[in-house]
Amino acid sequence: MRKQLIKRLLIELLKNSKESDRKLARKLGVSQPTITRTRNKLEREGFIRSYTIFPNWRKLGFEILALTFVKMDPAVVSDELLGKVKDYADRFPNAIFASTGEGLGMTGVIMSLHKDYREYARRLSLFRNDWGKFMTDIKSFVTVTGEGEIKEFSFRYLTEDLL
Repeated sequence: MRKQLIKRLLIELLKNSKESDRKLARKLGVSQPTITRTRNKLEREGFIRSYTIFPNWRKLGFEILALTFVKMDPAVVSDELLGKVKDYADRFPNAIFASTGEGLGMTGVIMSLHKDYREYARRLSLFRNDWGKFMTDIKSFVTVTGEGEIKEFSFRYLTEDLL
């Protein structure tokens, strides 16, 4: 029962993280203190790291969402360099996600939001200037927010996989 409650609570929070514990308790058929204790446990154990929203980026003034893929020169990659990359990424709040990885012949990805294409091009140029000597390739996929969207960005779709 406990594992099932945890899973069901996570599913409900993925659908709407601002739902009150009282409403969640009603939906899940348990007491409000049970929900509060379970939520606190999930937070303490790191299952829930934060609560956030998915705003309409275009209404907030962000016209461009970019995925930038980089291939770092394996001869220069080190923990020290990756630490410097992290510090660099932290200076740019418009970079909402960055990670190492692999695929498409690349070793890293950056997801970023930009006011317009001009600002995106300036940031990309700055990035190339600051890190070009460590990279062997860089490619971007750029989309205009609110246009051509086939499925909106949301975690609520994951709820079916958690069942």
